[in-house]
Amino acid sequence: MITRERVEAVLSKVRPFMQADGGDIELVDLEGNSAGVRLTGMCAGCPSAHMTLYLGVENALREEIPEFETLRLL
Repeated sequence: MITRERVEAVLSKVRPFMQADGGDIELVDLEGNSAGVRLTGMCAGCPSAHMTLYLGVENALREEIPEFETLRLL
């Protein structure tokens, strides 16, 4: 199973890019090898948020944590 520390380490790498656009990402929960996140700030209402989340954040998680499965937006 994945750990909160490992997921947070990856999120800390992508977070500056999101913060540069006035948003942020918060790890809410872990379930097995999946993570639930919440977008805040400008990212919460951005029409491109799903692209950022799945093409950016989820890919980064899969690269760093091979057993990572899915990212859920809460």
